[in-house]
Amino acid sequence: MRQGKTAVLSGAGLSTESGIPDYRGSSGSSRRVTPMTYDVFIGDPVARQRYWARSHLGWRTFRRAVPNQGHEAVAALQRRGLLTGIVTQNVDGLHTAAGAAEVIELHGNLDRVICVQCGDLTARAELSRRLDEANPDFAPDIAAINPDGDVELAETSTFHIVNCTVCRDGVLKPDVVFFGETVPLDRVHQSYAAVENADVLLVLGSSLAVMSGRRFVVRAVKHGIPVAIINQGPTREDARAAVTIDAPLGTVLPRLCERLQS
Repeated sequence: MRQGKTAVLSGAGLSTESGIPDYRGSSGSSRRVTPMTYDVFIGDPVARQRYWARSHLGWRTFRRAVPNQGHEAVAALQRRGLLTGIVTQNVDGLHTAAGAAEVIELHGNLDRVICVQCGDLTARAELSRRLDEANPDFAPDIAAINPDGDVELAETSTFHIVNCTVCRDGVLKPDVVFFGETVPLDRVHQSYAAVENADVLLVLGSSLAVMSGRRFVVRAVKHGIPVAIINQGPTREDARAAVTIDAPLGTVLPRLCERLQS
């Protein structure tokens, strides 16, 4: 790694040591609920009620999560001027909480809520307060938390959702990219620029199973940029990587920082 010449692409595996499960690794393999799609969220009020009940309770776990040694190591690499950019598929905000700056959040951030009608952006903490007030007695048993911040619940029909306070009737949605939505083009272009200006693309904690993240490996290979992957378990792009390491990120990345500092 030389000055300012490494691009980082991170996935859910980087946050597992912070208590947030991933989708396809050992902590995410037992997920039984299909992730919410944009069309279903917008078109089905019952599905939207179910989503917000699950997400409201899951948010309590997300907001308690703190950066682990992997996040802190990435922030340290950035402070040393070794990175062209940090691109993350995660919606947990832990890169920024660890001290990283100008993180490109491909899929958005659960800390924010957007009205799909008027576009008003508000803090998730404020929505959480409003939902608590609307559901003072809603405290079901939680079976498990999922990587996108919701939990598995058997019964959600008594949960009351709230609407936008600006346009009154607007549907509120987490400011994240649901399945069936596309990543905003400005984020994609910023991410491509970070990759194309790098000498190495370092993939951290992503199985690269979906094109949302895999496209950057494809772009790196197209431009002759070596790809290094650190992940627990195989990824879809192992064959194109110059280096693959199967290990916990919280173990490998601090050691990498130590070697660079020495």
